[in-house]
Amino acid sequence: MKKIFLLLGTLLTITACNNDLDQVPPNIATADSLDDFGGVLNAAYYYQLGSVTPLAVMGDFRADNALMIEEPYPSFDRFNSDLLDMEDQFFEPFYIALYRSIVSANNVIENSDSPTDVGEAKFLRALSYFKLVKVFGDVTIILTPGTLITDTSLLVRQPATDAYNEVIIPDLQDAIASLDNSGLSSGRATQIAAQGLLGKVYVQMGNFASAEPHLAAVVSGAAGAGVTLESNFADVVTDDSSEILFATQVSSSIPDEYGFTEFTGWFIGNDSKSFEPLDMDLVAAFDAAGDVTRKNLTVDVPNIRSIKYGSENPDQDFIELRLSDVILLYAEALNENNNASGAQSATILSSLDAIRTRAGLGSLSGTATTQAEVRQAIADERRLELAFEGQRWFDLVRTGTVDAEMGETINSNYHLFPIPVSEILATDGAITQNAGY
Repeated sequence: MKKIFLLLGTLLTITACNNDLDQVPPNIATADSLDDFGGVLNAAYYYQLGSVTPLAVMGDFRADNALMIEEPYPSFDRFNSDLLDMEDQFFEPFYIALYRSIVSANNVIENSDSPTDVGEAKFLRALSYFKLVKVFGDVTIILTPGTLITDTSLLVRQPATDAYNEVIIPDLQDAIASLDNSGLSSGRATQIAAQGLLGKVYVQMGNFASAEPHLAAVVSGAAGAGVTLESNFADVVTDDSSEILFATQVSSSIPDEYGFTEFTGWFIGNDSKSFEPLDMDLVAAFDAAGDVTRKNLTVDVPNIRSIKYGSENPDQDFIELRLSDVILLYAEALNENNNASGAQSATILSSLDAIRTRAGLGSLSGTATTQAEVRQAIADERRLELAFEGQRWFDLVRTGTVDAEMGETINSNYHLFPIPVSEILATDGAITQNAGY
């Protein structure tokens, strides 16, 4: 996939802040002095980079796919307030990067005359808030282009439902209406990516009725947009994978908010905090399914690590959404909406045949007949297909299966992650901490 050229001069730093959400540096041009907002839009893309590794680590190390070994990092598996010790390495750069992307997107939305630029900016703003809500729950909602906020009451966290209903969903609806699919080859936001993300958002909310038509549209329209399943599982996370709907592009030549080991390094065991990151529970899941192909291409059991990305690659793009994910979500929506049983369950499970065949496995049709059995079959398939793609923990939380899958009773406070203390202090407590931290 062609990398987006990111402008690192004035237009990139227009929304950079001295104190996170405080103010624009006085020597940087303000939005109203610009005529072309392409550079500001590139900044909104650029700031996504800082969210990539923290999200990947949260998604797999918090769950039962990966493990930390060096204190205090094993707090990812302790489910108490110890996670506060991880603020500077994970939660603060994640938080800051996404709000900078949001403010950049706001500038484009408010000021640009280009419908395409505005559509891309709305996609990126929706993606940013979706990540923030999944990680933190209630969030500060900022929809204005300026970063100088003197009234701290405007920073008070708003309910996650408001973020979904007032920002994420309408932004993605607008992006669908204003974008086409010409940006797929260049890594830009597209109509089909917005439709797929909207379907995923509705699934995350538990609104399967609204999710189904959007996911169906992606599944039926993918080939026409140039998106197809890779024939070889080894190619699904490569930068030029044919099934990528949207990926955050990474380049080692461009520094970002996250200055530590990148996600490929974490998974392959190149960080001293986890030289052997593989959780053997995932190996057992592959073995129980007889899933030899995906197992051999995902994990290196003797060395207790993941090899899904081959090696630590500083230029490895992070896939935010791919076609296999959408197909699995579509099957899940069909099952939840239709109370599947008998022949109906077989039809739903047969929609996964292409994914299963690629893995060298037979159809799941006939192996599960009740809605609950089909639900579990899809969940198991998601775990094996999407391992080490930052998905697992968020799937467990949204499906209410954290305790069952993790093998312990976990206080729901720890389904969310801690708000960076630096943000709480910088706003004199206007931004509050999540319960339990």
